[in-house]
Amino acid sequence: MRVLIVEDEVRLADALGQILAEQKYATDIVHNGEDGLAYALNGQYDVIVLDVMLPKRSGFEVVRKLRKQKNATPVLLLTAKDEITDKVTGLDCGADDYMTKPFAPEELLARIRALSRRQGEVLLEELTFADLRLNLSTYDLYRGEKSLHLGFKEFEVLKILMTNPKMVVPKEDLLTKVWGVESHAEDNNVEAYISFLRKKFFFLGSKVSIGTIRKVGYRLEAD
Repeated sequence: MRVLIVEDEVRLADALGQILAEQKYATDIVHNGEDGLAYALNGQYDVIVLDVMLPKRSGFEVVRKLRKQKNATPVLLLTAKDEITDKVTGLDCGADDYMTKPFAPEELLARIRALSRRQGEVLLEELTFADLRLNLSTYDLYRGEKSLHLGFKEFEVLKILMTNPKMVVPKEDLLTKVWGVESHAEDNNVEAYISFLRKKFFFLGSKVSIGTIRKVGYRLEAD
């Protein structure tokens, strides 16, 4: 699991990162709302842990902007205030859950696990991009009535690309999410699976291609 932590209290942010690292979660940590929004929009995260009172842009503003951009990553808001109005504001902005500081690490981990499960539950049965449809239950890829079955890693790579249509997905994100944080896989592993997918697109006669953004990553493109 990969988690984005947006917290301006550096010691707390580092402590949160340590707690998550002990659970083998990958984390990115930033300390203001502008950076938090940029990371959330451009990265691949299972959950975002977001403080409310942040410099440059509040947590409420970050959530509101994410939802406006159709980013559905689950958000857990953190705040020092235990006021109902703040909780209502946060949830109305599009946050998924709310915790008041201080909190027990066990509760934080439980809420993150719950949010990651919730994200899986709301996924559609299939993803679409241009003339392609990816069945999330059977791992079958369709163009019209023609279809073929994808291997596990092919499926995971394509699912990430289709979940972020027309966005550039960094190689590092694919390595982390598909092969795992502790894997010894390298860039050429990603390149090999991108090549496999391109060949399958060609076999299906799809107009979709996988564009390479040099030294950055990949994105889906349609003619």
